[in-house]
Amino acid sequence: MENAFNLLLSCPSGLSSSQVSVRFDESYDRVPHPDSDLENSVSEIWDKRIQQNSSLFNGKKFRYGGHDGTGLNICLHLGLTDYRTFVGTNLNPLWERFVVSSEDDCKQCQHTSSPLGNGAIVETIDNKILVLQRSNNVGEFPGYLVFPGGHPEPEEVGITSHKCENGLQKSELSNSKVSQEMFDSIVREVVEEIGVPAATLSEPLLIGISRRVLNARPAAFFFIKCSLQSTQVQQFYSSAQDGYESTKLYSIHPSELENMASKMPGCHRGGFALYKLMLEAGNNIK
Repeated sequence: MENAFNLLLSCPSGLSSSQVSVRFDESYDRVPHPDSDLENSVSEIWDKRIQQNSSLFNGKKFRYGGHDGTGLNICLHLGLTDYRTFVGTNLNPLWERFVVSSEDDCKQCQHTSSPLGNGAIVETIDNKILVLQRSNNVGEFPGYLVFPGGHPEPEEVGITSHKCENGLQKSELSNSKVSQEMFDSIVREVVEEIGVPAATLSEPLLIGISRRVLNARPAAFFFIKCSLQSTQVQQFYSSAQDGYESTKLYSIHPSELENMASKMPGCHRGGFALYKLMLEAGNNIK
């Protein structure tokens, strides 16, 4: 169960930022659960967590609400959520009760926070893929292997609520900013977690979105080329800004990734599956 995933979107040819747009709207926000006891558990869990760890921060996140378009142009549907609601729904011990039985992905997760995470398949110039071992201090999956990543951040583009979205012009501007943040944020995460300079990284290409079955957790995955040798990357990693989030950086030949994927959370196993689909389509961009 823990390693299972679903692919919500696959773009094996890789989409650049000009091919990905965003519709940011409150219609893609979470729908409260009709069971008041279950809904109340969201606050109760957060209050307990705060008592245990007063440094927890309830930051805003973009909520995945589906997508439309196929092939060369995709529009992501994003709402707004926060870390508190994520802890209280997706990470709730009763998380399965928040999931609705439906063939429709969005309806299935209408009551979950579903913040859209991100991950990068980073390929060095000597054709190695970068994989991190998570430290024991992180909130989710301590000790597991992951691709570098995190979340696009609403506050990076000045969004704290839907209230500022008055008028078509402002709305279009927000959509454009959020779309760019999808791509800017993954470069930021790689720089912070691996330590390499942004100038050594190619423009990210979106290769799809996976969702792990455990906790119904969605994440967008990108392919990025790095102009450094894997040995040079290791040197940068020793002084990475967010180095505390991981204990080791592996540089893995793509053929060896299969063995390591079993030690990844489901959403990152999905990221590996998206990368394989890219390779099978003959789109290992040079």
